[in-house]
Amino acid sequence: MNVDQFPRWVQQQQIDVEAALSRWVPADAPAGIGEVMRYAVLDGGKRLRPLLALAGCEAVGGDRSVALRAAVAVELIHAYSLVHDDLPCMDNDVLRRGKPTVHVRYGEAQAMLAGDAMQALAFEVLTPDEGVPPVLAARLVALLARASGHAGMAGGQAIDLASVGHRLDEACLRDMHRRKTGVLLQASVLMGALCASPQAQVDPQVWQALTDYGAAIGLAFQVVDDILDCTQDSEVLGKTAGKDADQNKPTFVSLLGLEAAQAHAQALREKAHQALARAGLAQAAHLASLADKIVERDN
Repeated sequence: MNVDQFPRWVQQQQIDVEAALSRWVPADAPAGIGEVMRYAVLDGGKRLRPLLALAGCEAVGGDRSVALRAAVAVELIHAYSLVHDDLPCMDNDVLRRGKPTVHVRYGEAQAMLAGDAMQALAFEVLTPDEGVPPVLAARLVALLARASGHAGMAGGQAIDLASVGHRLDEACLRDMHRRKTGVLLQASVLMGALCASPQAQVDPQVWQALTDYGAAIGLAFQVVDDILDCTQDSEVLGKTAGKDADQNKPTFVSLLGLEAAQAHAQALREKAHQALARAGLAQAAHLASLADKIVERDN
């Protein structure tokens, strides 16, 4: 892949995802909740999880139309989680994606309801009346539900809130972030891979390699997030910088130190590339570039 092709690919996928989100997130939902949902999910964000879903589908030669639904669904789950995480009862943040958080703009009740509605909409998108075989829809729903619930993102957030002011060892910190952040990133890749055509079902060894890839990039994302939280300012990040230290939260930087955390991110990138090499997929170049993008990002 030519080095200039990847940014163009990213831009086109982002355009397609934005258009799909705009189609499927209703503006006319009751009592203004549609406006709140659209504020929460449109016109912002890196769309990393949708990119991973689409690249995962591409890597196995899958059905892009189904993968686009998976991409939208996982982004709706991610967006709802940010809305709820920012609430005063959780992280109490006022800035997200360079603009006021949803509860600051619309109030706590509307923020809570918009998050609830986006979570439900994610599963509605995955289960249309036609276009997605029922068995595939069920597998996509199951994968996303596990990544979002008590064993994944919600459980990780619960651990995060319970850990404020406590020192975690590396194993506990890894487990928290694997659940809170990593599992949804991993699920994005695997949901894309599930969209392989019936004639090209994913080999179990390939599935395991993609699972390992997703685990590596999922943890790398959080390590880099911790690094950026203490090295960048709010204007660059689009969210409040330094809040982890202010809230006395355990991070990879507080546990390992900045240089060791940076080295850890690089090691996880190498693990991701090694996993892709084991997969042996001819169309995995964009997955490889996304691993690089996760570690090299500055926001």
